[in-house]
Order: sequence, then structure tokens, then C-alpha cells
Amino acid sequence: MASSAHNNGAAAAALMVAVAVLALAAGGSAQLQHGFYKGKCNGTDVEAVVQSIVRARFARENPIVAYLLRMQFHECVINGCDGGLLIDGPGTEKTAPPNLSVKGYDVIAAIKTELEKKCPGVVSCADIQILAARDAMALAGGTAYAVRTGRRDGRRSQASDAKLPSPDYTAQQTVAYYGRLGLGAFDTVLLLGAHTVGATRCAAIKQSRLYGYGGRAGATDPGMDPAYASVYKKYVCPNVPSSDNNVVFLDDQWSALKVDNHYYKNLQLRRGVLPCDQNLYNDGSTKWIVDLLAKDNGLFASVFPQALIKLSEVNVLTGTQGEIRKVCNRFN
Repeated sequence: MASSAHNNGAAAAALMVAVAVLALAAGGSAQLQHGFYKGKCNGTDVEAVVQSIVRARFARENPIVAYLLRMQFHECVINGCDGGLLIDGPGTEKTAPPNLSVKGYDVIAAIKTELEKKCPGVVSCADIQILAARDAMALAGGTAYAVRTGRRDGRRSQASDAKLPSPDYTAQQTVAYYGRLGLGAFDTVLLLGAHTVGATRCAAIKQSRLYGYGGRAGATDPGMDPAYASVYKKYVCPNVPSSDNNVVFLDDQWSALKVDNHYYKNLQLRRGVLPCDQNLYNDGSTKWIVDLLAKDNGLFASVFPQALIKLSEVNVLTGTQGEIRKVCNRFN
């Protein structure tokens, strides 16, 4: 009897995965297409140009993977993937506090410069962002995947629009945030898996987790593995102002440049760094997804790209909407 109950449980889990993966594949903009730029750039393979520049940069500076993935998040969750984050100037999205630490703009600019030489006014900055993040992820051991292109660049960039999810969110708050973008709970847990190559600063966890948990002076979050907490307090983020800018990897340092499922294994061990990470495991509605992804790196590798693709198609401009910028950091 026990084994039949176990089989039923396994079958139910398999069904949940199947349903979640089918949901991942749904949605997106009808106007986007695979190979949108084929035959439109004077014989140049647009995606190959992007890939070669990203590869050269990765060889010199492999944190570029985290920079470009993070840029895609910060871009697409605010008014969709429309290149608004790239615009320079006072009061633009780039100047909003959560975006001040976004990096990698120079890679996007280098790709745009090269493509403008080959076919001026054809390839959007919004597409370059998505292609570059895709290529970087594959270089860091992620699964290579095809993306649809044909996005146009937007004409709006306002700092006041840049309302990003808080690192202190509960699982419910995080899921609700991505829900407004048409992404489900499974997508949300997958997207936070991008923290497998992420990093933060001590300032993000000193109050919330190490020295002021629950608003109590000196209190450490009891939900954090005590051995890990003591290493953070002793060596990485001592309780002095000068440690605020010290780097904290969101995955174990040995795994911090690899796209893998190790991030989820850390959540099971209560070693999530940001509250929003650990809270995914502390809530029954998302815990089962963490368990599933922690158990099976092959599953994570195959479905993580699907979540990134969904994110890359949120509220895109296509057809004659928007424009194709001549340079990425200013409107035409």
C-alpha cells in the first residue's frame, strides 16, 4: 500500500511539473518571431555578432553573466522589455535607486555600435539586451535556447516607474509581483534561480537578517543556518559601517559563476542570503517547487530558459510601435 501511495505521489508531482512547464510555454507576443533579423542586415548574422561580443567580454570578465541577467530583470519588469533602462539623463529609469547598481551597459553599447556599422537602424536595443543575456547564460553553463526577436525600443524612461520587488518580500509578495506581469508561481521561483550567479552587498542583509531581525537590535534571523550566519557576521559582514559595500554571493562562492540548481539546495539548508530567497522555502505554496528544482538539475536546466523567455516577452513593442534607436542611451 505504501508503495502505491508513493507512486501516486510521484505521479502527482510529475503531473504538476508537466502542467507548470506547459504554462511556461504559453503566452508571449504574436508579433515576435524566431530569426526576425534573417536577411535584414546586409548578409550579417545579427545573433552571431551579439554572441561574439558577449563571448569576448565573458572571457575577460565572467561576472558579465550576472550583470546581463540582472539587466534583463530590471528592464523587463518595468514597462516591459523596451530598452527604457538604457536611457541616460536626469530622472530616467537608470537613476532610480534600485537600478544604480545595474552594470553591463557598455556591452550593449558595443554590440549596438557594431550592428549599426553593418545595418543602420535595423536592430533594436531591446532585442540586443535579450540576446546578450541569453548568450551570457549559455557561456556560464546554462542551456542554450532560442529567443524570438522583433522588439522595438520604447520612448519612455521615468525613474518613478521603477518599482522593483523588494529583497525583503515574502513568497506571497514576490509571486504577486510577478503575477502582475502574467507570470505564475513556478515562473517566479525559476526566475529567482537567476541568483545562482548573483551577488549583493552586506547592506542588504545586515539589518534584515544579521543584526536587526524583526526590528530587534542585535537579533539574527533564527531561520538562517546558524553556522552560515556566524561566518557572515565574523568575516563577510561585520557590524561596522565599513562592511556595507562588501560583496555577498547569493550562491556558494564556488558555484557563483555557474548557472545551476545549487541556489535551491542552499534554500533547503536555510542558507538563502536575501529574505526573498529564503522565504520561497519557508512558504508551503512555493516550497514544493524549490524541492523539485533542488532535486533535479536537469529539470532546472531545461525550464529556467522558458521562464527567461516568458520574462523577455512581457509588454513588448512590435511592428510600428516605438522606434529603433540609433544609439541605445538616447531616444532618436
